[in-house]
Amino acid sequence: MPAERSLARRILLSVESFLRVEQVSGLALLGAAAVALIWANSPWHHSYEMLWRTRVLGSWTVDFGINDGLMTLFFLVVGLEIRHEIREGALSDPRIATLPAIMAAAGVIVPALIYLLLNPDPVSRRGWAVPTATDIAFAVGALSLAGRHAPPTLRMLLLTLAIVDDIIAIVIIATFYSSGIDLSGVALVGCGVIVAWIIQRFAVRHPLAYVLPGALLWFGMHRAGIHPTLAGVVLGMLLPPTDSSSRILRSLHLLVAYAILPLFALANAGVVFEGLSLTTAAPLYVTLGIVFGLVIGKPVGILLAAAAALRLRVASLPEDVQWPHLVLLGCLGGVGFTMSLFIANLAFADGALLAAGKCAILIASVLAAVISLMVGRLTRPRDQ
Repeated sequence: MPAERSLARRILLSVESFLRVEQVSGLALLGAAAVALIWANSPWHHSYEMLWRTRVLGSWTVDFGINDGLMTLFFLVVGLEIRHEIREGALSDPRIATLPAIMAAAGVIVPALIYLLLNPDPVSRRGWAVPTATDIAFAVGALSLAGRHAPPTLRMLLLTLAIVDDIIAIVIIATFYSSGIDLSGVALVGCGVIVAWIIQRFAVRHPLAYVLPGALLWFGMHRAGIHPTLAGVVLGMLLPPTDSSSRILRSLHLLVAYAILPLFALANAGVVFEGLSLTTAAPLYVTLGIVFGLVIGKPVGILLAAAAALRLRVASLPEDVQWPHLVLLGCLGGVGFTMSLFIANLAFADGALLAAGKCAILIASVLAAVISLMVGRLTRPRDQ
């Protein structure tokens, strides 16, 4: 019996060690995306579409529960990690924290300009914002595979860049693709922040005390028309650093990496190729604008902004991050996917343009991920 228990314990420790390797979560994400793509274009594609449209609570569907509900936990982990880096890590230096924000802004402007240069037609021009987005989940998954030997600070820079990118995307959607932001929802968000601040003032440090302000933040953002998953980032930044929050972070990290992110990929990667036609000019140039914008425009904008910010001394690099790492970061910025798909659905009423846009987003995201893998291999230390 003791020998069997010792063997079982060694097996359990080996499995836990294997699961904690971040590259495995990237492979799980990639595998789920491949399954979704095959399923959505198979003879059983109707079952794929019906699954995510199934209502589970009132008008809320399964895909809404995943994209707007469960993914809030992913953004909570992101917020907790960034909070730690701002207070104790590399982002505690304002000059370093400024760098990803500047890179994110340029990473929006350059792809939009490339798209507009290729699409002067007023109808296709509406998709100018499609290649400006970076998908946090898929970009982090690609980094876990491409940047296995990159410094941990690079992950923080990518997360900060992608979050700023998402905030810019939300402003773009509210300004150009919707009738505006519901102010009652903004008021709820404000109430959530105030309640969290009051709880902190009374020195309440247990994470469960922040469930109420977290709910106010989520429902407020949902009502305002802002992507509610960003409530997770805000709440993560507001949670006080305690042993309880550290334990929650470790548990959530495993849940997010091996359950929520693969489920998210399964629900969102099923791009349907039916109806795609590039024989006419408009769909072709929409495709080229999105692909060139994400694959070329994103890295160029990010790297030019980094070079300018460092040259003008308005920002600085973390000590363990070198220029080859920034090249990898720029390539990862081209992984658009979810937010790009969301904007494409708002931008294109024409079915042919929408099909071309979705196909282009998939092609560009895959190309950006593959290029990132190649760059990651070139930037790893020679002894590894």
